[in-house]
Amino acid sequence: MDSNDNGGFLWGLLGCCIPVVGLILFLVWKDQKPKTAKAAGIGALVSVILGVVSYIIIFVIIGASALAFGV
Repeated sequence: MDSNDNGGFLWGLLGCCIPVVGLILFLVWKDQKPKTAKAAGIGALVSVILGVVSYIIIFVIIGASALAFGV
């Protein structure tokens, strides 16, 4: 186990800002640096979940406004 494997917040933030990088880092580091890989993977997962939830909310708002205005 590597002594630099502290699962830093910045790796999770990088995974959240750029989910593809977070996924790649997770896959590359899952055996060598499991804590850091987990942080990057969770960041990527959070970003994807927030994106899906925001799209659902946007479509609900657009659908509700379309119904309200009779479009």
